[in-house]
Amino acid sequence: MLMQFWAIKRDGPARFGEFTIDDVEIKTPNILFLNTKRFNSPKFANILITNVKNKTKKPVLNFPEKLILKRIEDENNKFCIIDANENMIDSYLKKCSVKIIIIANVLQLFNQPKNFVDFIIKLRKKIGYEKIIYLPSIGEPKNFSLLTYLSIDFFDSTQAIIAARNNILLFENGSFNKNELIENPCICPSCIKTNKKPYEMDFKDILNHNEYIINTEIKHIRNAINQENLRNLVENRIKADPNLTAILRYLDRNYYEFLEKRTSITSKGKIIATSFESLYRPEIKRFQERLIKRYKKPESTKILLLLPCSAKKPYSFSKSHKFFREKLLSTKNPYIVHEVIITSPIGIVPRELELVYPASSYDIPVTGFWDEIEKNLITQLLSKYLSLNKYEKVIIHLPEEIIDFIKPLFKDPIITCIDNPTSKKSLNNLSDILNKTINKYSIIKTQKRLKENIKALALYQFGKKITEKLIKDCEIKGKYPYQKIIYGKTQLGMITKERGLISLTINGAEKISDSEKYWVEIYSDFILKGSVFAPGVKDADNEIRIGDEVVVTRNKKLCAVGVAQMNGEEMKEVKKGEAIKIRHII
Repeated sequence: MLMQFWAIKRDGPARFGEFTIDDVEIKTPNILFLNTKRFNSPKFANILITNVKNKTKKPVLNFPEKLILKRIEDENNKFCIIDANENMIDSYLKKCSVKIIIIANVLQLFNQPKNFVDFIIKLRKKIGYEKIIYLPSIGEPKNFSLLTYLSIDFFDSTQAIIAARNNILLFENGSFNKNELIENPCICPSCIKTNKKPYEMDFKDILNHNEYIINTEIKHIRNAINQENLRNLVENRIKADPNLTAILRYLDRNYYEFLEKRTSITSKGKIIATSFESLYRPEIKRFQERLIKRYKKPESTKILLLLPCSAKKPYSFSKSHKFFREKLLSTKNPYIVHEVIITSPIGIVPRELELVYPASSYDIPVTGFWDEIEKNLITQLLSKYLSLNKYEKVIIHLPEEIIDFIKPLFKDPIITCIDNPTSKKSLNNLSDILNKTINKYSIIKTQKRLKENIKALALYQFGKKITEKLIKDCEIKGKYPYQKIIYGKTQLGMITKERGLISLTINGAEKISDSEKYWVEIYSDFILKGSVFAPGVKDADNEIRIGDEVVVTRNKKLCAVGVAQMNGEEMKEVKKGEAIKIRHII
């Protein structure tokens, strides 16, 4: 039995990939459907688990009895069954070279959120990126997405069978006894075909329904990973079960490093921040950390202007922010002012970072009400930011409900909002105050401020060392948001609305190539074309995240620049898959 796995797309720790078994390709995550003398697998099953002779052409995982009883590897080094005991992981995996790790006796541990998460994360760290984790017996529609987010790859149909035996119909938002339903809300092929009242459904009817539901949900999950929206699905599904909510909360608060390492710095997905859990997403926490640890405000700015967020992103393209900027740019010295947006769940967003994910891609319910958690998040973040970035004057153009909890952070702030930020009275007042305050300062030239803005973005993206090399003696050309970094007559990089970060040219890469950051060394005999694949990676910077700009070297000499498709750790470990999408080659 030949097996191979490779990840095609990543969304946090979750992977959408291909698992090859005997030359048949299976998409992951996926469900192993039980196929026995008593339970025939459905026709749509992709892969089976069975203890009888396989009469289908579908791939099968068949575990020898001695493997199950003794918790050992099979003789072909394909499977290893281990108990759900964190303290036993090292001993089980000491000589483990298998492709699939099967976790036995996991049900009890699953109901202990802390211990369950500790076990899964420790196991995944130990086995790395290439091995499959199969979690038997506990998978059902409401928890598939969360378990996939925890990097589980395979489930089975056991719960669908058990639920059917107990007259339980499974749904994405929970489960219901057939006698509790006054009508069947399902339109799956099985339920449409039977056309029975819920109480009339027999075991086979319910099992067919459950199998359709779990198969549909696993497809939803694969699509969500591909669309980079899995976390939204997770936050939606966990509402059905307090235990699932506890698992996610414990994961977010205790394993940020694990999540952040596997979370892309860019995304085509949008954060739908409708729950308490959204505040603790790794991409949001990373944005906040970089804001404090890397970012510095434009040096010329002396006046802080605090503004509300907008429904449309980036903010500058919204109707409200066009009003704000019109008032600011109509002054004689607009570049002395630094605009910072106050928002949940991100906290604060300097104007220079409005194109950066996640600031560029989130949506929140607007109620005018701020709970204590949101207030504390914003005030703590703003307080840290102000301790590192000093201003001489502060102008607050925010709704009253925000002013109430941030005002204590400032000494003598100027409040310009009379009723609501976009009213004619408030905008005129903002204009008057800006003109009176700005005139006291020396005029800042456009090119100087443009360069400082790009420097602030580069600090956030690359850190201080690379930024100083990249921005030195440069000028900025082009219309926002499509701006170019020019050194003499040579373009070093460009910012676009779609990505929000600096995309380097080969000349830009050359300028920073000795910075010892964001580098990938490839083997001397690897032929560069459109991509660098994992087998060609000799070494890489561990700080690289998916979506990062990376400098590619061969024999320590620059040869290309591109965008990471894996983090640096995974590039060095795996043997298949695209590691870097190349933009320019020398």
